[in-house]
Amino acid sequence: MSEPKACVLRPSELPTHDRGGGASTTPLVKPSIGAAGFINGITSFGPGAKIAFHSHNCEESVMLLEGDAMLDIDGQDSVRLQPLDTTWLPPNLSHRFRNLSDTKPMKILWIYARADATRTLTETGVTNFVSAEHGR
Repeated sequence: MSEPKACVLRPSELPTHDRGGGASTTPLVKPSIGAAGFINGITSFGPGAKIAFHSHNCEESVMLLEGDAMLDIDGQDSVRLQPLDTTWLPPNLSHRFRNLSDTKPMKILWIYARADATRTLTETGVTNFVSAEHGR
């Protein structure tokens, strides 16, 4: 196997994957380009969109890039976010993000602390690799 090479990723030139419920994700750094320690990407939320409560097998950091967002943490208070606010979430903490605007989009940059990060849906307990959501 050849040595991984540095690269520049341009979200406008990368595929975007529909997450359902008005959310779509553009994976950026991922194992297929040589990432071994973390993955990241951008998720866009249409007006009023939210994702289901879920948790991960690793730490997660999310930065609100644009829009008006709420971070809901299962069993805890919700926190309103403004652009450039950055969260840190420990492994196995059930949470979700939602767009508070009914007219404008919202966008986040997410970073998982493992290349093999998983997402477990709180309601069903179903676990999948995050990369599987993106067609690898």
